[in-house]
Amino acid sequence: MNKDWVKVFIAAFFEVFWVIGLKHADNFWAWTGTIIAIFISFYLMIMAGKKLPVGTVYAVFVGLGTAGTVFSEILFFGEPFKVEKILLILILLAGVIGLKLVTKDSVPEGDEI
Repeated sequence: MNKDWVKVFIAAFFEVFWVIGLKHADNFWAWTGTIIAIFISFYLMIMAGKKLPVGTVYAVFVGLGTAGTVFSEILFFGEPFKVEKILLILILLAGVIGLKLVTKDSVPEGDEI
């Protein structure tokens, strides 16, 4: 895995924070943290998209962010645990992993930005 995929995973990690922040922020500092998480998340995703296929980057970003948000809501915010929901998230993650595995990592010569 190269450094650009690491950027995508870190971006997805911060996506979980800003999505939860949009729901639970109720004061200045919580909103400030949410805005910072949005900035970091999108900045890293955009930087990774300069070197990797944008469609795959976005799919991985959203898939991991969705899974992380669902699991965080269950673990930290009392969202009910439903087997169906977990099964569907696992199917989503299988698709994201499959997409990542079939995507070529390198940018063709001369296409660098």
